[in-house]
Amino acid sequence: MVGPHNRKSQPSGATRRTALGLIVGAPLLSACSSVQQSLSQFSNPFGGQDATPSGPPQQPQAVGTGQVKVGLILPLSASGNAGVAAQSMKNAAEMALAEFQNPNIQLLIKDDAGSPQGAAQGTQQALTEGAEIILGPLFAGSVPATAQLTRTRGTSVIAFSTDSSVAGRGVYLLSFLPESDVNRIVDYAAGTGKRSFAALVPDNAYGNVVEAAFKQAVGRKNGRVVAFEKYGADRATAARSVAQALGQADALLLADDGDSVVATADALTAAGANLRNTQLLGTGLWDNPRVFASPVLQGGLYAAPDPSGFRSFANRYRAKFGGEPVRTATLAYDAVALVAALARTQGAQRFAAETLTNPSGFAGIDGLFRFRSDGTNERGLAVMKVASGGGTPVAGSPKSFGA
Repeated sequence: MVGPHNRKSQPSGATRRTALGLIVGAPLLSACSSVQQSLSQFSNPFGGQDATPSGPPQQPQAVGTGQVKVGLILPLSASGNAGVAAQSMKNAAEMALAEFQNPNIQLLIKDDAGSPQGAAQGTQQALTEGAEIILGPLFAGSVPATAQLTRTRGTSVIAFSTDSSVAGRGVYLLSFLPESDVNRIVDYAAGTGKRSFAALVPDNAYGNVVEAAFKQAVGRKNGRVVAFEKYGADRATAARSVAQALGQADALLLADDGDSVVATADALTAAGANLRNTQLLGTGLWDNPRVFASPVLQGGLYAAPDPSGFRSFANRYRAKFGGEPVRTATLAYDAVALVAALARTQGAQRFAAETLTNPSGFAGIDGLFRFRSDGTNERGLAVMKVASGGGTPVAGSPKSFGA
């Protein structure tokens, strides 16, 4: 198996060769011998809203001359952040192809304009042209349109949506899922002796996902939830309720994007909570300058990919394209590097479910990842501590997945 693993951003000194080796040169495991910021970047990642086209669809493009054809579906002509992210992900995909030594793949790049109709059209074009696997789409609302076409052919999809509900048979999500963040930070906190947990999360689709993962993770560690509240536009009532219960809690999870986390912490303080007496916990969305600048969040812990991988990637991206990559660009890079590696080593089974869901997983720019049979993923995340200068690691990402 390949890529089978044992296991914002300033440039690092890692070389291109070293970074690429993380995914394509990882040693085989014996088991293999016998493979959030994203959440805040788009307006409604869970609701599947269509993006608004900013111009005419970009023309299809083929990159590479390999025999194995791979479809790449992105909202290249969508307006605002979506189009910017799509272009950055396209650049990253092409960068992965350029950095992989003699890849035997050809990327069939299609613009879906951020709509399900565009995704269906681009997917059909790629399949007609011989694509053996589809990478993308980005938006949740577009993934089912692609899946409807690929499932009839038995073709696998590696999509970039953060909405677990669109994962399923043959549709795998290579994205930063909040479930992985919550599981990692609760497991770490429990490992340091925390047993009583409270949480304050937004009353939206993201909060619903966090709630389910949080309660399951605490239960799995034989902990107890002493307070759990959701908030809408007004945080004050929910904050007062949690503040009153904090005396019974060892740890408090605040799961939201940077600006909202700061506002929530301030609301708790205004409600009389002394947050220095409780270990604050967060998700990867805490990787935000507003969080690092907040006095009350200092010392808080959050789960996120080890930042060194992205720093090295961003340094190489800047050198090649003269600009900054979006945080989700690594997803496109890893997807292309993965399919290139599998095409080289796995023969006719290169994109089969058994290959893609190998429990040993793969090593990418953001560390270990593996696909579950239900289409969701698990990531090997680090635990970071909030400090005024940025996040500092307190526990590294794992070198291999447990059984």
